[in-house]
Amino acid sequence: MNFASDNAGPMHPKVLEALIAANDGTQMPYGNDTIMQDARAHLRDVFEAPEAGVYMVSTGTAANALALATYAKPWDAIFCHRTAHIEEDECGAPEFFTNGAKLTLVDGADGKMSPEALRDSILATGDKGVHGVQRGPISLTQATELGTVYTLNELKALTDIAKEFGLATHLDGARFANAQVALGCSAADMTWKAGIDVVSFGGTKNGCMMTEAVVIFDPEKAWEFELRRKRGAHLLSKHRYLSTQLQAYLADDLWLTLAEQSNTACAKLARGLRQIEGAKLLHEPDVNMIFAELPRGAHKRAMQAGAKYYLSPFDTPLDGPEDDLIACRLVCDWSKKDEDIDQLLALLR
Repeated sequence: MNFASDNAGPMHPKVLEALIAANDGTQMPYGNDTIMQDARAHLRDVFEAPEAGVYMVSTGTAANALALATYAKPWDAIFCHRTAHIEEDECGAPEFFTNGAKLTLVDGADGKMSPEALRDSILATGDKGVHGVQRGPISLTQATELGTVYTLNELKALTDIAKEFGLATHLDGARFANAQVALGCSAADMTWKAGIDVVSFGGTKNGCMMTEAVVIFDPEKAWEFELRRKRGAHLLSKHRYLSTQLQAYLADDLWLTLAEQSNTACAKLARGLRQIEGAKLLHEPDVNMIFAELPRGAHKRAMQAGAKYYLSPFDTPLDGPEDDLIACRLVCDWSKKDEDIDQLLALLR
């Protein structure tokens, strides 16, 4: 009953089998393997972007930080939602890899930046001449850190504002597949057709072991990203073990199948939570992640029986008045079984 994170889930067997197969014989190092050539071509097809730069790193933090560093100068502001992963969970990596760019936090309901708030933040930045930070890229999270999804129109409204001010837009797509399945659109629809310039395309949370792709739609930025990746110590020598994960992940649309499975499991969990007296969903879950409030007694029963998930704040004690409402995060990975969900719901009831 582990609902702590989709990072807690296993690799998909097809990805594991591909890794074992890739271990046979030799391949050229540093991304020059033939497997990467195939994976890059496949991902370009997925994004309908034949000239896109496609590069692999092993963590989402590296993907985000290196992508942003390619588009932000050290004296720039990077505009992001205040719940964005780059703000809350990356230990200053974007600031470090950009050599000092400042994260400027933008408000909006349900983890989604509002156009009005973005415009206000941009207008309030860069008005102090040499004494203040300058306007830099926008970073959007899709799906958001609260389990919600920007519609295509919402994405376009934000990227239109960015382009009005001559700014690039980065998409943190750690749960890219979950968002795409939820919207029923194409990868191109959710990125460059909506005005996105660079995307961190996640695999680790959705059945891979450790692989994230950075897709750059401006070929002129590709070489700079390559240099930053090497200089930042994120160019793997035995690169084929990243390439083969991406290759297997994309084959036969496995990535979309797994996202559908985790989204469906989460929807089942959400339906069950709505039937529990005293439970409250804090945001409408669009993908595979739920934020809810439940009585302390329900959390105590579940966790004492072995359920694993995060309370909010993390250090909230289980001892105390049992009727107190305590927030939590519940995440379903692709492998979540109906019986796991039913068992958790029974304990929470």
